[in-house]
Amino acid sequence: MLRPYQQRAIDQLYQWFEKNDTGNPCVVMPTGSGKSHIIAALCKNALQEWPETRILMLTHVMELISQNFEKLRQHWPNAPVGIFSAGLGKRQIGEPITFAGIQSVRTKSDQLGHVDLVVVDECHLIGHKDTGGYRTLLRELSAINPHIRIIGLTATPYRLGHGLITDGDALFDDLIEPVTIEELIHLKHLAPLRSKHTDAKLNIDGVHKRGGEYVESELQASVDTDDQNEAVVSEVIARAGDRKAWLFFCTGVKHAERVRDELTRKGVEAECITGETPKAERTKMLADFKSGKIRALTNANVLTTGFDYPDIDLIAMLRPTMSVSLYVQMAGRGMRPKSHTDHCLVLDFAGVVSMHGPITALADPKKPKGEGDGIVPAKACPECHELVHISVMTCPSCGHEFESKAKPELKLRNDDIMALENTKEMAIASWKWRKHVSRASGKEMISVSYYGRGIDERINEYFAVTHDGYAGQKSRRELAKIAKSSGADEPDLSLDLDELASKMNIGWAPTAVKYTMDGKYFRVLSREWKWK
Repeated sequence: MLRPYQQRAIDQLYQWFEKNDTGNPCVVMPTGSGKSHIIAALCKNALQEWPETRILMLTHVMELISQNFEKLRQHWPNAPVGIFSAGLGKRQIGEPITFAGIQSVRTKSDQLGHVDLVVVDECHLIGHKDTGGYRTLLRELSAINPHIRIIGLTATPYRLGHGLITDGDALFDDLIEPVTIEELIHLKHLAPLRSKHTDAKLNIDGVHKRGGEYVESELQASVDTDDQNEAVVSEVIARAGDRKAWLFFCTGVKHAERVRDELTRKGVEAECITGETPKAERTKMLADFKSGKIRALTNANVLTTGFDYPDIDLIAMLRPTMSVSLYVQMAGRGMRPKSHTDHCLVLDFAGVVSMHGPITALADPKKPKGEGDGIVPAKACPECHELVHISVMTCPSCGHEFESKAKPELKLRNDDIMALENTKEMAIASWKWRKHVSRASGKEMISVSYYGRGIDERINEYFAVTHDGYAGQKSRRELAKIAKSSGADEPDLSLDLDELASKMNIGWAPTAVKYTMDGKYFRVLSREWKWK
């Protein structure tokens, strides 16, 4: 049985195909939302509705192939499916459904033959340019069947150095976003992250960038020093308390090994997993980690996708990165609901959160630094280092009483990984949509005012539906979701914005809105329609 938001993802996919005779959509699902269940249900539904369909599921790591295969068997025990993966020791072609690793089949288009539907898990790895293993295989399969359709799934629809995976000469034409992180946390399907201000900060002065990312050799040389390793490990131990499963993201193999050694030297049971770790050793280490025999795992570029252990309760980020996708993948390892606590602590020694913003409101990958930061003044609790708004007088974590008139120390919007600590909720009595013209740019947009039950209770929200790029795409998708939830007609963006506002005013206002503040502006996190 699919969860409602998972079924919504499939329904929205079919709706998209009904309206678009050509093109390829990408479904954006947060880490931990169950993409493998959606893949399984999609394969089962497609083959049962259209028995002649031939489906190819592609991904880049064998763990994801195994996970997706297992979920398909759960949904459909007798599914006609084969696996083609050198890492799994299987080369099965001929079944209506094939689950494959891209490295194993990228030159096998002639063996795969006619394929009707390709599903790509972790599709943000497909390049913008028409080169590379994915693009080459898909181009050759398209030559065999010109009517082939491609569906992408990812938690992070960005590609390093390019922005959104729909930008430019991209394979994907549109993004479908059935659910948000905030909604999944509210439904208890995900656990929130909590971040604290760290005393130790890794030094990356002088590290160059290549291809939009830090040069790994320079990064590792700068970060992997005796002093920094000792400072970071000491602080993790001091902050961890009785947390039982710690995961460290390091800059490279040597760095991961040396952090492991420092943990061991300080009496913490720890192991290190890298791409060079033999499969049997890796399996044993993960089993020991999950059983509690090992308290800490360090890794380099391994445990970001295809690894799920819900009870991870501490993540230490020791790997600076320019990649939004890598940041979200690292953070996502801590968001599974846990058996022993209600959250995961994130200690960001690498400044990753500050660079990319909260995972609930990621910065535009193409936006110049410093353009519209939306800074909220904040301070760190001197007792437990919790990040709180400057106006908070009692720490919500440990009860410390702050002195009055404290000076802002931090940027809460960028240092709080969830941006949920200062969330507020307002009951809504009514709303009003109207056209809005930006005083700064002169561009037209549509806005809504949510009116609370008090005289002065009002929240304004703006949708840049006429803008190009990321801002426009996101606004148009959000407006469509609001229209559907409120019972209004689907937004017709060919209308004048005054007419569009009138159409939106026909819909029912939400009963409640959750929001936070970005500087002097409201940022709506979620809207709820609950009718008795």
